[in-house]
Amino acid sequence: MTPSASFTEPGPSDTGGPLGRFPLWASVALLTLGAVLLVFPGRSTWQSVYGARWAHILLVSGLIAFGLTPVVIRAARAVGVLDMPAARKVHSAPTPLLGGLAIYVAFTLAILANSILDRQVVAILLGATLLVLVGVVDDIADVPAIVKMLAQFVAAGTVIASGVVLTLFPQAWFGDAIDICLTIVWLLGITNAMNFFDGMDGLATGLSIITASFLGLFAFLTSQPILGWFASAIVGSCAGFLPFNFRRKAPAAIFLGDAGSTFLGFVLAALAVKGEWAENSLVDIAAPVLIFWVFIYDMTHITVARIANGKVRSFRDWIAYVGRDHLHHRLASLLGSNRNAVLLVFSLSICMGLSGIALVHARALEASLLILQAVFVAFIIAVLEHAGGR
Repeated sequence: MTPSASFTEPGPSDTGGPLGRFPLWASVALLTLGAVLLVFPGRSTWQSVYGARWAHILLVSGLIAFGLTPVVIRAARAVGVLDMPAARKVHSAPTPLLGGLAIYVAFTLAILANSILDRQVVAILLGATLLVLVGVVDDIADVPAIVKMLAQFVAAGTVIASGVVLTLFPQAWFGDAIDICLTIVWLLGITNAMNFFDGMDGLATGLSIITASFLGLFAFLTSQPILGWFASAIVGSCAGFLPFNFRRKAPAAIFLGDAGSTFLGFVLAALAVKGEWAENSLVDIAAPVLIFWVFIYDMTHITVARIANGKVRSFRDWIAYVGRDHLHHRLASLLGSNRNAVLLVFSLSICMGLSGIALVHARALEASLLILQAVFVAFIIAVLEHAGGR
């Protein structure tokens, strides 16, 4: 289970305001409204308007997630699926897990109701569902790292078998083999990076919204509707969950749990591979890297540091190791505030994402300057992170 954070020091009975005890009747009303929108007879007509399907997916997924999250909170408390405070964690009160279930259900219903089902979409959903199932079991009773590792490889293999593969090298046996290996590294790397970022209230959920928003904007600019619909479903479902996970004057009422963080990381990583970025090889690589920069930077940094320090000696150790040496932990130490660290990470992600989108129609010189700018931003963050680590 991933460590999570709180921004105050509440007692175990703290409900944190109105969202801490969201009325059941309101959840039922929101879920009913979401169900009506899912099956509304005139839905196919108004979705024929350009952009209307995007809005429908966004609205439906948001309503379902917002209505379902309080139900999941009650259920998790009832069965005792709670993230307990511990020395390696920074939250101070038992907090319900399984928040990822609300996001998964909202996302999946919005996608299925809009009949977005080709071979690759089905593969992504199957792989993501496997990770959700393993994540739920892990949230209830710890799953061995080897089992989680195998589940991630199976999920990645399912997606790759459907044709969702990076195409960076020439189409020959050696080029295809390298592309497949890089796709596995990308899928597993981003999936686990999102899991690692689920360490402070709202951080993983907010980063998912930001990343999916940039993928959706890219899809809009390049006329890739399926990519945009998936992105809308992630933004909507995470936006519905976020008010319970990132609250202004109270700690989170619920955490994503492994089920939520691995689901979001895997789907976002798969969407990036599925998207058609640019004919220019520089942009084809740089644009998604910039949009996912925060994940790549943190994953690379901690992997190198942990191997150098002897804390990680195998892939199994890499998945199982839990520490407080991530970007957000170091920034929180430097800034003296978890909330400020989260907001700074959000700002970094937005800054890099904007550069990634600007690359889409950039000329060679402009693209080079944007990439150089990103390098200097990374250097600044590395200096700040080092200061926080001390």
